[in-house]
Amino acid sequence: MFPALALVSLSFLAIAYGQQVGTLTAETHPKLSVQQCSSGGSCQTLQRSVVLDSNWRWLHDVSSSTNCYTGNTWDDSLCPDPTTCAANCALDGADYSGTYGITTSGNALTLKFVTDGPYSTNIGSRVYLLDEDDSTYQMFKLNNQEFTFDVDMSQLPCGLNGALYFVEMDKDGGSGRFPTNKAGSKYGTGYCDTQCPHDIKFINGEANVLDWEGSSNDPNAGTGHYGTCCNEMDVWEANSMGAAVTPHVCTVQGQTRCEGTDCGDGDERYDGICDKDGCDFNSWRMGDQTFLGPGKTVDTSSKFTVVTQFVTSDNTTSGTLSEIRRLYVQNGKVIANSKTQITGMDAYDSITDDFCNAQKTTFGDTNTFEQMGGLATMGDSFDTGMVLVMSIWDDHEAMMLWLDSDYPTDADASQPGVSRGPCATTSGVPTDVESQSPGATVIFSNIKFGPIGSTYAS
Repeated sequence: MFPALALVSLSFLAIAYGQQVGTLTAETHPKLSVQQCSSGGSCQTLQRSVVLDSNWRWLHDVSSSTNCYTGNTWDDSLCPDPTTCAANCALDGADYSGTYGITTSGNALTLKFVTDGPYSTNIGSRVYLLDEDDSTYQMFKLNNQEFTFDVDMSQLPCGLNGALYFVEMDKDGGSGRFPTNKAGSKYGTGYCDTQCPHDIKFINGEANVLDWEGSSNDPNAGTGHYGTCCNEMDVWEANSMGAAVTPHVCTVQGQTRCEGTDCGDGDERYDGICDKDGCDFNSWRMGDQTFLGPGKTVDTSSKFTVVTQFVTSDNTTSGTLSEIRRLYVQNGKVIANSKTQITGMDAYDSITDDFCNAQKTTFGDTNTFEQMGGLATMGDSFDTGMVLVMSIWDDHEAMMLWLDSDYPTDADASQPGVSRGPCATTSGVPTDVESQSPGATVIFSNIKFGPIGSTYAS
């Protein structure tokens, strides 16, 4: 999800977090319809719902309303160690619209950036698609399939990210493997990604209280001893000024708790068990600065359709993933993906292992994507099944510059791969975007999946 030096830092002002089940607030999942298509283009509507990630939820003493975590500090009396904390603290239901700015209508999901709730101000959110049972995650197996959605990100300025992606979480949120996790997927537990984030409050059914340090620039976040890792397919990371599609892979399968070098933190970024850089296709970074943005070929000032195709080597669902293709539809017109316009590279318009190797060589980037198996490993994750994630967030670590500006900021922007978007290198500061763009929203709608060519009109 994030190129060099950037770490996961989903910013929020929630009250507290946990994994027992509370009874003080009812949990009612917002309904969201999606469509499963078949060859020929006929599609069946499926009634589904979304669930808020557990990291945003109120966590309190199981026998009272006393917070287990306030600001960026754990209550030492309730949480002296990981297992005691898991036993003492209950994770409660959510007021999706009133507290978190999450609403649905038919096939549309709206995520609002800043929401002034009855007890606090909430920043950002992350939700998962639930299966028809309304209590376990929908698992997507997308080899030789395509995934399509509409997006309106006209109200997402520099520094924000309206993301849609897949991660290799457990279908039940980890409650089966870790019995101390009583809440499970019904309450949004079990998150992981290739950044092996340390800011997740509960991992493997235990509180991440060991070595916990509050963030120096986010009064409501911190990091613990452990991270939580898994394969990740970033279908869409974007704001109105830029977008990227990025597969990331790991040497482990499924959600895995890490510590030490395995997490790949800081100077050990390329020594961990996951490929944090990924292999990204960002049209601006790949040399076409006219393709996506307000008034451009793909006009981000209005809604459009994003189609992503996961092509296998033998064009079967059991084949090896060999190519990720992208196209767009806007105002009834199918728009082919942009082509690479970088000296020394062929005119690629899709993600293949050859593209990734050429990009890493030309940009001088470390190629952990290839070292960890490349697209074949990504395909193995889709064989297992991956969970759909949709979120809106700002970036306390790298100000989202890796997506929409020049990054790293101390590099020569004229060198290939450094310029990633038109936003200023001074943009994206969370206090600025939170105060200046509180009404920012992203709307994901009309989600469809099925055989290649079945989800959009050509």
